[in-house]
Amino acid sequence: MIWATRARARIADLWANQTDGAHDLGHLDRVWRACRLIAMDEAADLDILAAAAYFHDAVNLPKDAPDRATASRQSADLAVAELAAMGFPPAKLAALHHAILAHSFSANIPPETPEAKILQDADRLEALGAIGIARMFLISGQMGGGLFDAADPMALNRPLDDRRYALDHIAVKLTRIAETMQTATGRAIAAERLEWMESFRTRLLSEIG
Repeated sequence: MIWATRARARIADLWANQTDGAHDLGHLDRVWRACRLIAMDEAADLDILAAAAYFHDAVNLPKDAPDRATASRQSADLAVAELAAMGFPPAKLAALHHAILAHSFSANIPPETPEAKILQDADRLEALGAIGIARMFLISGQMGGGLFDAADPMALNRPLDDRRYALDHIAVKLTRIAETMQTATGRAIAAERLEWMESFRTRLLSEIG
């Protein structure tokens, strides 16, 4: 797809100094791949999906930034400006903006179009499964958190705290993410990935006794 190629190239330039391993070109490539997979069972505009997949994190703010909830709006605004300058069809810019705006969990904006629903699912799938485990521990480390509470890893006698312990994030947020999927394909993939994460947690608990 021509807009996937063009959007990826532009983001590569904008992200020349990007150092966040959880939000790199690999992340964008995987989101675009998931978008294409989900779109096989949905009626969606692939030009909008391709551009949105590569620009959805164009403005990448840290998880603990006070204005984190505005990142998707900033990304959507930047995407429209950049893609309009690149000759993206003007009639599709509003749908592109909405898809990026609504993808964010923290923004809490309901997706209203097929492209927005697909992008939201594709991006949230990155938080689940094996890649979700890898990103969960990476982000926790970046924020100064530990792997788990050695004395009470399942938080049976303490409040869950995923800022201090990466493993808590499965119960705090990731289970809820699986429940927010918008498409049938997204729900099926999310269920399988969440089951894998829970089996990983069971194995981890077994290894640490």
